[in-house]
Amino acid sequence: MFGRKCSIIGVVHVPPLPGSANYGGDMSQILASSLFDALNYKDGGVDAIIVENMHDLPYSLSTVSSETVAAMTIIVNAIKYETMLPVGVQILAGANLEALAVAIACEARFIRVEGYVYAHVGDEGLHESCAHQLVKQRAYLKGNKIKIFADIKKKHSSHAITEDISLVDTAKSVEFFLGDGVIVTGKSTGISPPISDVQAVKQNVNIPVIVGSGVNMDNIIEFSNIANALIVGTAFKKDYYWANPVSETRVKKMVSLLKD
Repeated sequence: MFGRKCSIIGVVHVPPLPGSANYGGDMSQILASSLFDALNYKDGGVDAIIVENMHDLPYSLSTVSSETVAAMTIIVNAIKYETMLPVGVQILAGANLEALAVAIACEARFIRVEGYVYAHVGDEGLHESCAHQLVKQRAYLKGNKIKIFADIKKKHSSHAITEDISLVDTAKSVEFFLGDGVIVTGKSTGISPPISDVQAVKQNVNIPVIVGSGVNMDNIIEFSNIANALIVGTAFKKDYYWANPVSETRVKKMVSLLKD
């Protein structure tokens, strides 16, 4: 996807941003921390980076404040130019139009989207399908080069209301509704999906399939033989904890296991 048979996308979890409950009032520190992780990813050999506001707890539903958008724009743009790697954006929770706005301003390569097709219940409440609005807005903003990678049956969510819709059928709907890739996850951060789920999706869609959680030293080779890309956060962090800084050593060790 980004120059490798199976690309590795490292996750930068930016510190709490303006507009969040835990914002500390120092944007320069946030930028420095985010760049530290991003440069460790670059030096470690990842193929792309996704920037995510995972520390902005508790998450709002489907929208964020203007100050959060402004802060994310500064950080994404800085990471893009400091690393010269493809960069993507996710803004939690399900703030997909805001993520698109940041990607447009920074000329980012992709966004990670929650609730693209079908509804699901997240920690924050009910996420409804956004495909029509998001694709229409992308076209209006002349942003069709920005890829939409959509989570299906995503982590940290209940899918009881779509229990009769399979993972594969959800993936097919993403493709039908002009999504550019599907993301398969486990039940929560750091938990991997079943290999069989990734295989089933890969066999039934013609768009890239991405593993979005739980990739580690023990399963990276197996997942890389199936998927087009792997989004890795927790396994690249010191002491294997998502909120810790990125360890360049861990990144290099995992990336070295993959073939070009």
